[in-house]
Amino acid sequence: MDSKKLSSLEALLFVHGEPLHLKKIAETLGVDIDEAQQLVADLTEELAVPQRGLSLLAHGNKIQLVTKPECADLVKEFVKEQMSEELTPASLEALAIVCYFGPVARSRIEYLRGVNSVVTLRNLQLRGLIERVQAPGGGYAYQPTFDVIKHLGLSRVEELPEYGRFKEMLTRLDQGAVSESA
Repeated sequence: MDSKKLSSLEALLFVHGEPLHLKKIAETLGVDIDEAQQLVADLTEELAVPQRGLSLLAHGNKIQLVTKPECADLVKEFVKEQMSEELTPASLEALAIVCYFGPVARSRIEYLRGVNSVVTLRNLQLRGLIERVQAPGGGYAYQPTFDVIKHLGLSRVEELPEYGRFKEMLTRLDQGAVSESA
């Protein structure tokens, strides 16, 4: 068992936060499919001990790091508490990005915020403020829900203050990123 690759797999699944295809795991870790499968099996075994709160969920060729069912009550209570509190500055920031730039990929949100946003986006989803949709090129993107638009007293997101200006800023940012990589 290669402990460095095993810890890399765990970190990858943690950061990704969603099901990840075995082929993508293999590509990212620089291993073949058989070794990726073995790493998944090894990590599954390592997480199986009772003192660990996480496990791997496999569905077809997709793998996801999840909390164990034994922790469901604790997690449910924690999420319930979080949902009753006001939105944090991080949540407001992510929500603003989704409202102004949605549908927007998680990677773009994280680039703009400069931090991992998996938990923040999940909390916003649980509150019904944003929704995850299939992106045109594959993968997922986030957009505001009708409820958040209605709650803000708008009939469409384009009515947000200075919407055009911010949309244009993102377009310029994208064009700058494209020209830098060319």
